[in-house]
Amino acid sequence: MSEAISDKDNRRPKYLNLLQIRLPVTGFVSIAHRLAGVLIFLATPALLYILERSLQDPAGFSAVRSLLDNALVRLGLVVVLVAVLHHLLAGIRFLLIDLGVGESIGGARRGAWLVLAGVGLSSAAALVLLL
Repeated sequence: MSEAISDKDNRRPKYLNLLQIRLPVTGFVSIAHRLAGVLIFLATPALLYILERSLQDPAGFSAVRSLLDNALVRLGLVVVLVAVLHHLLAGIRFLLIDLGVGESIGGARRGAWLVLAGVGLSSAAALVLLL
């Protein structure tokens, strides 16, 4: 018995190559939903500071406007906006799955592709409007 176990252990890979793993679209959307949530959580203090500063007085509003003239800051806002859009659309998809809509494999794939298409279209619109 111990011989069979040692032979089985020798055939197992010694490392996990993440570049060879092919996630289905549903797994990709799920992981991206979680990453978007983390990004939103991390960006919230900066966004609240910018909002608070802009509402403080006219000088603060001018400072925020000049800050938003920077292309890197605008790009950062677009990234956060894309994260919010993805988190929102994927969250709606997961709520629908909880209600029994799109539970099948085909329905889950279609829902995931719809989330990605919606995020792509809304991201393109955000890029045109903000940059």
